Amino acid sequence: MNKKELNFILQEGEGLKLEFKESLNNLDKELVAFANSEGGRIFLGVTDNKRIKGINITNKLKSGIQDIANNCDPKIKIRFEEFENILIIHVKEGQDKPYKCKEGFFIRTGPNSQKLKRDEIIDLIHDSGKIRFDAQLNRKFDRKKDFDKNKLNKFLQLAKISKSLSTEDTLINLGVAEKRERELFLNNAGMLFFAKNPGKFFLSSKVICVNYQTNEKVDVLDRKIFDNGIINNIQEAINYVKKHINVRFEIKTAKRKEILQYPEEAFRESIVNAVMHRDYVDDSQDVLIEIFKNKIIISNSGGLVKGLNPEDFGKRSITRNSIIANLLSRTEYVEKLGTGINRIKKAMQELGLPKPIFYYNSYFEVTLLDKEIENIQRVSGGVSGGVSGGVSGGVDSFLDYIQKNPGKRVVHFVNDLNIPRRTIERWLKQLREEGKIKFKGSPKSGGYYTTPNKRRKEGSDEII
Repeated sequence: MNKKELNFILQEGEGLKLEFKESLNNLDKELVAFANSEGGRIFLGVTDNKRIKGINITNKLKSGIQDIANNCDPKIKIRFEEFENILIIHVKEGQDKPYKCKEGFFIRTGPNSQKLKRDEIIDLIHDSGKIRFDAQLNRKFDRKKDFDKNKLNKFLQLAKISKSLSTEDTLINLGVAEKRERELFLNNAGMLFFAKNPGKFFLSSKVICVNYQTNEKVDVLDRKIFDNGIINNIQEAINYVKKHINVRFEIKTAKRKEILQYPEEAFRESIVNAVMHRDYVDDSQDVLIEIFKNKIIISNSGGLVKGLNPEDFGKRSITRNSIIANLLSRTEYVEKLGTGINRIKKAMQELGLPKPIFYYNSYFEVTLLDKEIENIQRVSGGVSGGVSGGVSGGVDSFLDYIQKNPGKRVVHFVNDLNIPRRTIERWLKQLREEGKIKFKGSPKSGGYYTTPNKRRKEGSDEII
């Protein structure tokens, strides 16, 4: 440890393998959490807000800490390192999981130590000895040929960490590399973030974006595949959505306000969650972002992480890819691990949009709906009541839809509302006869508009 490395660690802040503590309070909980996870370091004498407070390092202090480690069940292996007035406790990943302290079983989730429930303890026992995908070292990676230094620098900039260490030490401190036999190897997380071409090593590294013309998977307007590292994939996907959704402008002051069809926070959180929590071992399905006329569907392989129950959904956080989640949590894309679902819900609610729909069985899916979808569903619902219901309730809702969406033709109504053409034509004829709508423009480019009165219109009844 030297001053440069300490400054880097302080900038990096607490994370999956790093904890700051002022005192020995709840130290056993942190020791157990690291032993049950992938190991880590506890910096004793540093506050949560990264201020060096220091601690009086004595043999009595070390002996007391060793006693705490020995009193865990089973005993936890630790070693000490001193730097100035900071005592660094190195905790090895345990070989006899699960480990327990007097308060129970804990595991590391991002910068927090989280208490395990019964089923999670069973899963931990079952998975003991297994190495997570993102923690696996990849010996096929050639640092000279495959490493992209620009991606590392971009990440450090996003994480607001100055590059004071060598590239090798930086990667090791970020938890994405290890030295084996004097050679540096990146783990899978490091490769997904910092490889020049992640697709060379993983079929599951891509994010696919598709834009459809209607609310059905029929006419594709645009399709893009992004495979340039996790950070770039997220940025490109967010920009793609912003480019392909509607935007309106509200002018109340001298400066106009841009209002997107969906709140950026909602689709940004959904994209980040999909990339962060996807099952990278399963290459049968890419992270998929589908933009329809009135909805966005964002999906990824892998349902709820083992140990997370539907009733915990949006309340607790268990990560499938701890290192990936830890790296993303240091950037602007993740404010706090475990809050993404609630942030999506809140963002949609604040804009007055329908509640997002979540599916989490064999895969995970988020559906965001716009305001117009409620009109569409209401109009479509008019048909379900049969002929009488369709003619009365359906026509009234259809008239309301035309008023809010002027200038559309039959083909648009059929596609947008998913209602049979014959029904649409019958409604249009009735509304024209009642003088409530009229067709303006040429047969090829014109459309229907509502009228201010119910005066009967003369002319052809031909439906265009």
